Amino acid sequence: MSPESKKLFNIIILGIAFMFMFTAFQTCGNVAQTVIRSLNSTDFHGSGYTSMAIIYGVFSASNLITPSVVAIVGPQLSMFASGLFYSMYIAVFIQPFTWSFYTASVFIGIAAAVLWTAQGNCLTINSDEHTIGRNSGIFWALLQSSLFFGNLYIYFAWQGKTQISESDRRTVFIALTVISLVGTVLFFLIRKPDSENVLGEDESSDDQDLDVNE
Repeated sequence: MSPESKKLFNIIILGIAFMFMFTAFQTCGNVAQTVIRSLNSTDFHGSGYTSMAIIYGVFSASNLITPSVVAIVGPQLSMFASGLFYSMYIAVFIQPFTWSFYTASVFIGIAAAVLWTAQGNCLTINSDEHTIGRNSGIFWALLQSSLFFGNLYIYFAWQGKTQISESDRRTVFIALTVISLVGTVLFFLIRKPDSENVLGEDESSDDQDLDVNE
């Protein structure tokens, strides 16, 4: 496989992995409050809105330190570890408890910061100035398709129900957890690209040549 083909392969795998993960996570987020409304007659007293506030608050704060984490661990392992936390958050709904729901919200906020920092790193090292636009388009097209597949699945699984039974909830969230784990495992298919023609290196080489000439 040529270096350019390997990079394109990596971008496609990256997009498909995110498509699987966010098919599960965004579907979970879309139906969380409906599911929680059905659970609040039990010992569970969580709120989907509070969970989202925790996730994005921690996400914002964690972005300050995640570049260092990704630089040390590497983008591939960073995305894999983050994917496990995404799967854990979804799995909480199989047998939900208030404490585990909010604890998972904190962890996924940190994981989201690591995931998106690592994604940017992976996209950059597999692109150059000529392919960055194409690669970004491929990635975002695959990612955004997750909204279609996830909502289509819920439409057929629940058929507009407003009260979700325990068996329906467990069936859907087990399926979503498996889908998320599939996307997480796909990160291991990303291959290390050749060092040449990485975005930003051409400019560095030109600067070095200019320094030598001077």
